[in-house]
Amino acid sequence: MESQSAGTLRDTADVIILGAGPAGLLLGNLLLAAGVDCVVLERSAETEVRTRARAGFLAANTVRILDRHGLADGLHRTGRTHSTCEFRTEDGRFRLDYGSLGRGEPHTVYPQQELVGDLLTRYADRGGRIRFGTEALAVRDADGPHPSVTVRGPDGRPGRWRGRYVAGCDGRHGAARRSLPPGAVRRYHRDHGISWLGLLAEAPPSLDAVGYAVHPAGFAGHMARTADITRYYLQCPRGTAPDDWSEDRIWAELELRMRGPLHRGALIQRTVVDLESDVLEPLRHGRLLLAGDAASLLSPSAAKGANLAVLEAELLARALTDDLLHGESEGLGTYSARCLDHIRRAQRFSQWMIRLLHDLPDNAVAVPHDDGLIRRPCLETLRTSRAEQDWFAEQYVGV
Repeated sequence: MESQSAGTLRDTADVIILGAGPAGLLLGNLLLAAGVDCVVLERSAETEVRTRARAGFLAANTVRILDRHGLADGLHRTGRTHSTCEFRTEDGRFRLDYGSLGRGEPHTVYPQQELVGDLLTRYADRGGRIRFGTEALAVRDADGPHPSVTVRGPDGRPGRWRGRYVAGCDGRHGAARRSLPPGAVRRYHRDHGISWLGLLAEAPPSLDAVGYAVHPAGFAGHMARTADITRYYLQCPRGTAPDDWSEDRIWAELELRMRGPLHRGALIQRTVVDLESDVLEPLRHGRLLLAGDAASLLSPSAAKGANLAVLEAELLARALTDDLLHGESEGLGTYSARCLDHIRRAQRFSQWMIRLLHDLPDNAVAVPHDDGLIRRPCLETLRTSRAEQDWFAEQYVGV
């Protein structure tokens, strides 16, 4: 990776990539492999980028994309195929082997920080330019031929990068979104009125399936990450802070809602997630293009975020390469519409999962929603109908 010492930095690149998450790093790798000059600007330090825990369920299409570009060695080495989910409700328990339903596709469990580490290492090995500790402040002149990005460097000094395109992969609150002028895009936002306490436990998984527990006290979820780490979700009142609940209370609530004992361990990470949908349309303004969470934010109920980011990064890399190296602009012209087709499908399924797993608050929907009218019949149909199970499997794994 090119040195970041003063006096050696070029401040131009054909493509300036904001954010070193899955979308930004995959895009950087694909552009670099194609011979397109690019740089990644990331506000966090390298150690934080390599260790921040996020999602961990990779769709079959995501694995195919990584395979296609020679970026799947790590997940094939240590990732685990997973194809079963278990629902625990007041009416009993049932399992779905979704890997044998629908299109017959499983997930691969591979923590996102491991994938990011793989992409970062490969990008460095290829000589890719990345600037850690560099905060993008604003994108300028996106509607002209030479956009630029103003930044604050690791030493706090201002700077500016100039390029031909800017790829905003810096999340919902990043500079790319903030720089969109009023009226440039339409925003579709919905607050589902539900909050989860997201937990990472230093404890082995308690069941060999993804667990979805529906309980009068609220939803609880169980997702294995590694042999020693388990992700849990626990529905909590809106406004709850990550440290409001003691470890004893958290484990008691999890075991109550999961309806059984769990392998306990230290809680090494806590976050509160407000379930929201937030999508922009179009995903392009001039020479600024959006991908990953900057393009759309969906609730974690269906594990689509990282998978959409990978899909979008591949589409964007191909479109930028065609334009910059071959003078073909069709891919850039259709990029937004192609991504939004996938985003809308994922959004519909995410909202369906929210209604399946929760008694929604009164202000979340405008129709009756008690469990006798919506949730319990949906769960019963999912338990008994092969057609419903095939549909679920295809939507659950697909992007």
